[in-house]
Amino acid sequence: MAEENLLNAKYKTNQRVDRTVRIVTTFCAIGLLLLVLAIAWHLHVASLPSVKKFGLSFLFSSEWDPVAGEFGAWVPIYGTLVTSLIALLIGIPISFGIALFLTELAPQWLRQPLRILIELLAGIPSIIYGMWGLFVFAPFFADTVQPWMIAHLGNARIIGPLFQGPPLGIGILTAGIVLSVMVIPFIASVMRDVFEIVPDLLKESAYALGATKWEVVWNIILPYSRIGVTGGIILGLGRALGETMAVAFVIGNAHQFSISLLMPGSSIASVLANEFTEATGKMYNAALSELGLILFGITLLVFMCSKFLLKKVNK
Repeated sequence: MAEENLLNAKYKTNQRVDRTVRIVTTFCAIGLLLLVLAIAWHLHVASLPSVKKFGLSFLFSSEWDPVAGEFGAWVPIYGTLVTSLIALLIGIPISFGIALFLTELAPQWLRQPLRILIELLAGIPSIIYGMWGLFVFAPFFADTVQPWMIAHLGNARIIGPLFQGPPLGIGILTAGIVLSVMVIPFIASVMRDVFEIVPDLLKESAYALGATKWEVVWNIILPYSRIGVTGGIILGLGRALGETMAVAFVIGNAHQFSISLLMPGSSIASVLANEFTEATGKMYNAALSELGLILFGITLLVFMCSKFLLKKVNK
Protein backbone atom coordinates (compact mmCIF):
# COMPACT_ATOMS: atom_id res chain seq x y z
CA MET A 1 0.00 0.00 0.00
CA ALA A 2 2.82 2.40 0.89
CA GLU A 3 4.56 1.57 -2.39
CA GLU A 4 1.36 2.25 -4.33
CA ASN A 5 0.93 5.62 -2.59
CA LEU A 6 4.54 6.47 -3.40
CA LEU A 7 3.96 5.67 -7.08
CA ASN A 8 0.79 7.77 -7.16
CA ALA A 9 2.58 10.70 -5.54
CA LYS A 10 5.43 10.41 -8.02
CA TYR A 11 2.95 10.24 -10.91
CA LYS A 12 1.15 13.37 -9.69
CA THR A 13 4.47 15.17 -9.30
CA ASN A 14 5.47 14.26 -12.84
CA GLN A 15 2.09 15.50 -14.08
CA ARG A 16 2.60 18.84 -12.35
CA VAL A 17 6.09 19.14 -13.81
CA ASP A 18 4.80 18.32 -17.30
CA ARG A 19 2.01 20.85 -16.94
CA THR A 20 4.43 23.53 -15.73
CA VAL A 21 6.83 22.86 -18.61
CA ARG A 22 3.96 23.02 -21.08
CA ILE A 23 2.74 26.34 -19.69
CA VAL A 24 6.23 27.88 -19.65
CA THR A 25 7.10 26.79 -23.19
CA THR A 26 3.72 27.93 -24.49
CA PHE A 27 4.20 31.30 -22.81
CA CYS A 28 7.67 31.64 -24.38
CA ALA A 29 6.38 30.79 -27.86
CA ILE A 30 3.42 33.18 -27.61
CA GLY A 31 5.66 35.87 -26.12
CA LEU A 32 8.08 35.58 -29.03
CA LEU A 33 5.22 35.86 -31.51
CA LEU A 34 3.84 38.91 -29.73
CA LEU A 35 7.31 40.50 -29.70
CA VAL A 36 7.65 40.09 -33.47
CA LEU A 37 4.16 41.50 -34.01
CA ALA A 38 4.91 44.41 -31.69
CA ILE A 39 8.07 45.28 -33.63
CA ALA A 40 6.21 45.14 -36.94
CA TRP A 41 3.34 47.24 -35.56
CA HIS A 42 5.69 49.88 -34.15
CA LEU A 43 7.53 50.20 -37.47
CA HIS A 44 4.22 50.40 -39.32
CA VAL A 45 2.86 53.16 -37.09
CA ALA A 46 6.12 55.13 -37.17
CA SER A 47 6.29 54.94 -40.98
CA LEU A 48 2.66 55.96 -41.68
CA PRO A 49 3.45 59.59 -42.66
CA SER A 50 5.96 58.37 -45.24
CA VAL A 51 3.62 55.66 -46.50
CA LYS A 52 0.76 58.13 -46.95
CA LYS A 53 2.91 60.71 -48.75
CA PHE A 54 5.02 58.53 -51.07
CA GLY A 55 3.05 55.29 -51.39
CA LEU A 56 4.63 52.60 -53.55
CA SER A 57 6.83 55.17 -55.28
CA PHE A 58 8.98 55.11 -52.13
CA LEU A 59 10.24 51.64 -53.11
CA PHE A 60 11.39 52.65 -56.59
CA SER A 61 12.63 56.19 -56.10
CA SER A 62 16.33 56.95 -55.68
CA GLU A 63 15.66 60.44 -54.34
CA TRP A 64 16.98 61.10 -50.82
CA ASP A 65 16.85 64.78 -49.87
CA PRO A 66 16.17 65.44 -46.17
CA VAL A 67 16.14 69.20 -46.75
CA ALA A 68 13.36 69.04 -49.35
CA GLY A 69 11.60 66.19 -47.54
CA GLU A 70 11.82 63.84 -50.54
CA PHE A 71 12.80 60.24 -49.85
CA GLY A 72 13.12 56.98 -51.76
CA ALA A 73 14.32 53.54 -50.76
CA TRP A 74 15.56 52.13 -54.05
CA VAL A 75 19.27 52.78 -53.47
CA PRO A 76 19.37 51.16 -49.99
CA ILE A 77 17.22 48.24 -51.17
CA TYR A 78 19.49 47.67 -54.16
CA GLY A 79 22.61 47.87 -52.00
CA THR A 80 21.19 45.46 -49.39
CA LEU A 81 20.16 42.83 -51.92
CA VAL A 82 23.27 43.05 -54.11
CA THR A 83 25.79 42.97 -51.25
CA SER A 84 23.98 39.99 -49.69
CA LEU A 85 23.94 38.18 -53.04
CA ILE A 86 27.66 38.81 -53.53
CA ALA A 87 28.34 37.55 -50.01
CA LEU A 88 26.46 34.30 -50.68
CA LEU A 89 28.01 33.75 -54.12
CA ILE A 90 31.46 33.97 -52.57
CA GLY A 91 30.71 32.48 -49.17
CA ILE A 92 28.74 29.33 -50.05
CA PRO A 93 31.42 27.60 -52.16
CA ILE A 94 34.19 28.51 -49.72
CA SER A 95 32.11 27.38 -46.72
CA PHE A 96 31.30 24.12 -48.47
CA GLY A 97 34.99 23.52 -49.15
CA ILE A 98 35.94 24.30 -45.56
CA ALA A 99 33.26 21.99 -44.13
CA LEU A 100 34.16 19.20 -46.53
CA PHE A 101 37.86 19.51 -45.75
CA LEU A 102 37.25 19.44 -41.98
CA THR A 103 35.00 16.39 -42.08
CA GLU A 104 36.42 14.26 -44.89
CA LEU A 105 39.92 15.32 -45.92
CA ALA A 106 41.81 16.99 -43.07
CA PRO A 107 44.08 14.87 -40.85
CA GLN A 108 42.91 14.45 -37.27
CA TRP A 109 45.66 16.65 -35.79
CA LEU A 110 44.59 19.59 -37.97
CA ARG A 111 40.82 19.44 -37.53
CA GLN A 112 40.55 20.85 -34.01
CA PRO A 113 42.80 23.90 -34.58
CA LEU A 114 40.86 24.77 -37.73
CA ARG A 115 37.55 24.43 -35.90
CA ILE A 116 38.77 26.79 -33.18
CA LEU A 117 39.92 29.26 -35.84
CA ILE A 118 36.52 29.24 -37.56
CA GLU A 119 34.71 29.77 -34.26
CA LEU A 120 37.10 32.63 -33.49
CA LEU A 121 36.27 34.29 -36.82
CA ALA A 122 32.56 33.96 -36.05
CA GLY A 123 33.06 35.74 -32.73
CA ILE A 124 34.94 38.79 -34.03
CA PRO A 125 32.78 41.96 -33.70
CA SER A 126 31.48 43.36 -36.96
CA ILE A 127 33.13 46.73 -36.38
CA ILE A 128 36.54 45.01 -36.49
CA TYR A 129 35.67 43.58 -39.90
CA GLY A 130 34.63 47.07 -40.97
CA MET A 131 37.90 48.63 -39.83
CA TRP A 132 39.88 45.88 -41.57
CA GLY A 133 37.86 46.40 -44.73
CA LEU A 134 38.34 50.18 -44.70
CA PHE A 135 42.01 50.44 -43.73
CA VAL A 136 43.47 47.22 -45.18
CA PHE A 137 41.28 45.59 -47.82
CA ALA A 138 39.87 48.70 -49.55
CA PRO A 139 43.30 50.27 -50.35
CA PHE A 140 44.62 46.91 -51.58
CA PHE A 141 41.48 46.39 -53.65
CA ALA A 142 41.74 49.87 -55.19
CA ASP A 143 45.44 49.50 -56.07
CA THR A 144 45.46 45.97 -57.50
CA VAL A 145 42.13 44.28 -58.23
CA GLN A 146 39.83 47.13 -59.30
CA PRO A 147 42.14 48.52 -62.03
CA TRP A 148 42.34 45.03 -63.54
CA MET A 149 38.54 44.69 -63.41
CA ILE A 150 38.02 48.06 -65.08
CA ALA A 151 40.55 47.29 -67.82
CA HIS A 152 39.46 43.72 -68.59
CA LEU A 153 35.78 43.59 -67.62
CA GLY A 154 34.61 47.18 -67.98
CA ASN A 155 34.23 46.92 -71.76
CA ALA A 156 32.53 43.51 -71.84
CA ARG A 157 29.14 43.38 -73.54
CA ILE A 158 26.85 42.14 -70.79
CA ILE A 159 28.73 42.52 -67.53
CA GLY A 160 30.70 45.62 -68.54
CA PRO A 161 28.44 48.19 -66.81
CA LEU A 162 28.96 46.34 -63.52
CA PHE A 163 32.70 47.06 -63.54
CA GLN A 164 32.94 50.64 -64.74
CA GLY A 165 34.07 53.65 -62.75
CA PRO A 166 37.14 54.86 -60.87
CA PRO A 167 39.02 52.48 -58.54
CA LEU A 168 37.84 53.96 -55.26
CA GLY A 169 38.33 50.86 -53.12
CA ILE A 170 35.08 51.33 -51.23
CA GLY A 171 31.79 50.43 -52.87
CA ILE A 172 29.12 47.76 -53.22
CA LEU A 173 31.53 45.04 -54.34
CA THR A 174 33.88 45.75 -51.44
CA ALA A 175 30.98 45.57 -48.98
CA GLY A 176 29.86 42.26 -50.51
CA ILE A 177 33.33 40.76 -50.17
CA VAL A 178 33.66 41.89 -46.55
CA LEU A 179 30.22 40.43 -45.85
CA SER A 180 31.28 37.13 -47.40
CA VAL A 181 34.22 36.97 -44.98
CA MET A 182 31.77 37.53 -42.14
CA VAL A 183 29.20 34.90 -43.17
CA ILE A 184 31.69 32.17 -44.07
CA PRO A 185 32.32 31.09 -40.43
CA PHE A 186 28.57 30.74 -39.75
CA ILE A 187 27.77 28.77 -42.90
CA ALA A 188 30.90 26.62 -42.60
CA SER A 189 30.18 25.76 -38.96
CA VAL A 190 26.63 24.63 -39.72
CA MET A 191 27.72 22.65 -42.78
CA ARG A 192 30.49 20.97 -40.79
CA ASP A 193 28.08 19.95 -38.04
CA VAL A 194 25.53 18.47 -40.44
CA PHE A 195 28.23 16.69 -42.46
CA GLU A 196 29.46 15.02 -39.28
CA ILE A 197 26.08 13.47 -38.49
CA VAL A 198 26.00 11.53 -41.76
CA PRO A 199 26.30 7.84 -40.71
CA ASP A 200 29.68 6.33 -41.48
CA LEU A 201 27.91 3.18 -42.65
CA LEU A 202 26.43 5.02 -45.63
CA LYS A 203 29.76 6.47 -46.69
CA GLU A 204 31.67 3.21 -46.17
CA SER A 205 29.06 1.32 -48.19
CA ALA A 206 29.48 3.76 -51.07
CA TYR A 207 33.27 3.45 -50.94
CA ALA A 208 32.93 -0.34 -50.90
CA LEU A 209 30.93 -0.15 -54.13
CA GLY A 210 33.75 1.80 -55.78
CA ALA A 211 32.49 5.37 -55.38
CA THR A 212 34.99 8.19 -55.47
CA LYS A 213 35.30 10.85 -52.79
CA TRP A 214 33.30 13.35 -54.84
CA GLU A 215 30.59 10.78 -55.61
CA VAL A 216 30.20 10.09 -51.90
CA VAL A 217 29.91 13.80 -51.18
CA TRP A 218 27.45 14.48 -54.00
CA ASN A 219 25.29 11.35 -53.70
CA ILE A 220 25.48 10.54 -49.98
CA ILE A 221 26.54 13.47 -47.80
CA LEU A 222 24.68 16.31 -49.50
CA PRO A 223 21.30 14.53 -49.91
CA TYR A 224 21.43 13.35 -46.30
CA SER A 225 22.30 16.79 -44.91
CA ARG A 226 20.42 19.02 -47.38
CA ILE A 227 18.09 20.50 -44.75
CA GLY A 228 20.96 21.48 -42.46
CA VAL A 229 22.96 22.91 -45.36
CA THR A 230 20.00 25.01 -46.44
CA GLY A 231 19.54 26.21 -42.88
CA GLY A 232 23.18 27.27 -42.69
CA ILE A 233 22.85 29.23 -45.93
CA ILE A 234 19.73 30.98 -44.66
CA LEU A 235 21.55 31.81 -41.42
CA GLY A 236 24.36 33.40 -43.41
CA LEU A 237 21.88 35.32 -45.56
CA GLY A 238 20.16 36.66 -42.46
CA ARG A 239 23.51 37.86 -41.14
CA ALA A 240 24.31 39.54 -44.45
CA LEU A 241 20.93 41.28 -44.77
CA GLY A 242 21.06 42.83 -41.33
CA GLU A 243 24.77 43.64 -41.03
CA THR A 244 25.31 47.28 -40.15
CA MET A 245 28.71 48.52 -39.00
CA ALA A 246 30.98 46.58 -41.34
CA VAL A 247 28.89 47.62 -44.35
CA ALA A 248 28.70 51.23 -43.18
CA PHE A 249 32.51 51.38 -43.14
CA VAL A 250 33.12 50.18 -46.70
CA ILE A 251 30.01 50.68 -48.85
CA GLY A 252 30.53 54.43 -49.28
CA ASN A 253 27.14 55.57 -47.90
CA ALA A 254 26.10 57.35 -51.10
CA HIS A 255 22.48 57.82 -52.14
CA GLN A 256 23.22 58.13 -55.86
CA PHE A 257 22.12 55.05 -57.76
CA SER A 258 24.67 53.33 -59.98
CA ILE A 259 24.53 49.87 -61.48
CA SER A 260 28.31 49.59 -61.21
CA LEU A 261 29.51 47.40 -58.35
CA LEU A 262 32.62 49.54 -57.99
CA MET A 263 30.72 52.70 -57.12
CA PRO A 264 29.67 53.72 -53.60
CA GLY A 265 26.16 52.89 -52.48
CA SER A 266 24.24 52.25 -49.30
CA SER A 267 22.27 49.53 -47.56
CA ILE A 268 19.17 49.79 -45.40
CA ALA A 269 21.08 48.92 -42.25
CA SER A 270 23.88 51.40 -42.97
CA VAL A 271 21.42 54.22 -43.67
CA LEU A 272 19.61 53.56 -40.39
CA ALA A 273 22.88 53.45 -38.46
CA ASN A 274 24.26 56.62 -40.02
CA GLU A 275 21.19 58.84 -40.08
CA PHE A 276 18.68 57.82 -37.42
CA THR A 277 20.35 59.69 -34.57
CA GLU A 278 20.61 62.87 -36.68
CA ALA A 279 17.13 62.72 -38.24
CA THR A 280 15.03 65.80 -37.61
CA GLY A 281 11.47 66.25 -38.65
CA LYS A 282 8.48 63.95 -38.75
CA MET A 283 8.88 62.90 -42.40
CA TYR A 284 12.60 62.12 -42.06
CA ASN A 285 11.98 59.80 -39.11
CA ALA A 286 9.01 58.23 -40.89
CA ALA A 287 11.11 57.49 -43.99
CA LEU A 288 13.79 55.83 -41.87
CA SER A 289 11.14 53.82 -40.04
CA GLU A 290 9.74 52.70 -43.38
CA LEU A 291 13.23 51.56 -44.37
CA GLY A 292 13.31 49.47 -41.20
CA LEU A 293 9.89 48.04 -42.07
CA ILE A 294 11.13 47.15 -45.55
CA LEU A 295 14.17 45.37 -44.11
CA PHE A 296 11.86 43.52 -41.71
CA GLY A 297 9.70 42.47 -44.67
CA ILE A 298 12.67 41.36 -46.76
CA THR A 299 13.98 39.21 -43.93
CA LEU A 300 10.54 37.72 -43.32
CA LEU A 301 10.12 36.98 -47.03
CA VAL A 302 13.52 35.28 -47.19
CA PHE A 303 12.70 32.97 -44.29
CA MET A 304 9.27 32.16 -45.73
CA CYS A 305 10.87 31.23 -49.04
CA SER A 306 13.42 29.09 -47.20
CA LYS A 307 10.65 27.20 -45.41
CA PHE A 308 8.87 26.63 -48.71
CA LEU A 309 12.12 25.43 -50.26
CA LEU A 310 12.74 23.02 -47.40
CA LYS A 311 9.28 21.53 -47.83
CA LYS A 312 9.93 21.01 -51.53
CA VAL A 313 13.30 19.42 -50.76
CA ASN A 314 11.71 17.05 -48.23
CA LYS A 315 9.14 15.94 -50.78
